[in-house]
Amino acid sequence: MIVELLGTGTSHGVPRIGCDCPVCTSDDPRNKRMRCSAWIRDGDLSIVIDTGPEFRLQAIRSNIKHLDAVLYTHDHADHLNGIDDLRVYTEQRSLPVYGPDEVLQDISRRFPYAVGENPWRGGLPQLQLHAIDQKGIVIGNMHIIPIPLIHGCRQVFGYRIGTFAYLTDCKSIPQTSVELLEGVTTIVIDALRQAEHPTHMNFDEAMAIAKIIGAEKVYFTHLTHRNDHRQLEQTLPEGFYPAYDGLVIDMIKS
Repeated sequence: MIVELLGTGTSHGVPRIGCDCPVCTSDDPRNKRMRCSAWIRDGDLSIVIDTGPEFRLQAIRSNIKHLDAVLYTHDHADHLNGIDDLRVYTEQRSLPVYGPDEVLQDISRRFPYAVGENPWRGGLPQLQLHAIDQKGIVIGNMHIIPIPLIHGCRQVFGYRIGTFAYLTDCKSIPQTSVELLEGVTTIVIDALRQAEHPTHMNFDEAMAIAKIIGAEKVYFTHLTHRNDHRQLEQTLPEGFYPAYDGLVIDMIKS
């Protein structure tokens, strides 16, 4: 299984509009961060987690030829608003979309033209919405388990596939969810910044929960423009890494 991080930035993206801070004006390509999304492949199987505003650019950059399914963590704009660009993947058949009930309801309300089948193939998305059961779903060789997370005052989903877990946008992880993560070796986890935040983990919180989970490799995502990649990389302890757009995680080698 191959995991490619399409975007690793906060809701503003990096560079942030109108900002001339050292990170926003950096020449380091790892400091250019689109909104969070991940592409997971296992052989010919191709799945994306979240479609943010830059999904079209991400898909072109990574040469995503086809998709078998889309998973949504929650319905904030930085994770959902690229949904219209899924239409190119539905010219031949509809595309299964999975997520929490409230996300699917929001998609139906905000993007009614994208739901179900219609005669305008290629012009409109053809999405089949499926609520994901707590026991998970099986797509091809992948058994995907939803991991409930707390993002401020609401519940969102992370996802576990084998020994990999994607846990973006969370302030805390309930004990019942920690138990669902037993045996995970590699995680991508929300770690917004050094200072505390009401709805996202900071570095210390992310490191603490990652140690409880027992992951061997931990990648920080959803990073703000206050985080220079090189500097952060030099300060993190062994086994912890700042993620960056285009990072490829080979789970066979992991």
